[in-house]
Amino acid sequence: MTFLWPDLLWLLMLVPALVATYILLLRRKKQAALRYASLSLVREAMGAGQRLRRHVPPLLLLLGLTTMIVAVARPAGIVMLPTQQQTIILAMDVSGSMRARDVEPNRLVASQEAAKAFVADLPKSVRVGVVSFAGTAALVQPPTQNREDIVAAIDRFQLQRGTAIGSGIIVSLATLFPDAGIDVSDSIYGRNAPRSLPLDPGRPPEKKEFTPVPPGSYASAAIVLLTDGQRTTGPDSLDAAKLAADRGVRIFTVGVGTPNGEVIGFEGWSFRARLDEDTLKAIANLTRGEYFHAGTATDLKKIYQGLNARLVFEKKQTEITALFSAAAAGLVLLSAFLSLLWFNRIV
Repeated sequence: MTFLWPDLLWLLMLVPALVATYILLLRRKKQAALRYASLSLVREAMGAGQRLRRHVPPLLLLLGLTTMIVAVARPAGIVMLPTQQQTIILAMDVSGSMRARDVEPNRLVASQEAAKAFVADLPKSVRVGVVSFAGTAALVQPPTQNREDIVAAIDRFQLQRGTAIGSGIIVSLATLFPDAGIDVSDSIYGRNAPRSLPLDPGRPPEKKEFTPVPPGSYASAAIVLLTDGQRTTGPDSLDAAKLAADRGVRIFTVGVGTPNGEVIGFEGWSFRARLDEDTLKAIANLTRGEYFHAGTATDLKKIYQGLNARLVFEKKQTEITALFSAAAAGLVLLSAFLSLLWFNRIV
């Protein structure tokens, strides 16, 4: 725990002074007490429990004042708080290798069911967008809070050739930052991609200035990337991840499939679908996200449940003065209540 105003902690030196003052008052009260003919009878009437009870309210009051002094110094600590993320992009692989059955009933169906359960458990205030990628990438559902539209978009997936992980990341970024000037065509298809003519031929298009931010620092959005294979086409996956890292967007990568993969056929082609865990781990590390491996449908569901918890709540350094202030007020009120209950007076 740290303090925003640590210099005010010197006020804690008043606590020993208060204890000494309380002891001094007790001694003076004892000296000024009336002398009874038989003091032993009074002590027996009070009992040991009664004598100790009279010190409880002052002790609680002292603890309350101490806690109040700590609150004045503005303590801060790492606590679990609701995340500020408002948009999550699901970037999901729809390449032909997703028909492999090493994850029952197959990789695509398992990922669809897990993704829909993940979306259903998210807070209603979170917007979700869906990007599908194979040989290229496309936004199949713009970010929305309508869960029915999101589920319908996930159910419409169609298998295609190729695995362009980098394209999926770039389209996801362009969705999160529509006004950032991210050239999706140039990034995905290369410099020879066809372009529309500018509205003003005599004026070149303006390039927006961009200043990189620390990786993982953008708290308003995140990308969940699910894939089962190696990149076979499109921009380099780590180059695309670097674009996300420069914008502070975290990418949580989920690898679907078994370590050895499976030989499958698709549109006359036969190939072994292998999982490139090293690249997926590098993407997560570069963007300050996390990597998860799903070898079974059950694993995939558990991963999405864990992702939900990570995205809904996060550990964050924050000021906790209010907690200490509430504790101090509670101790002071409890002290006054017990004093009134036991002795018909306030401390």
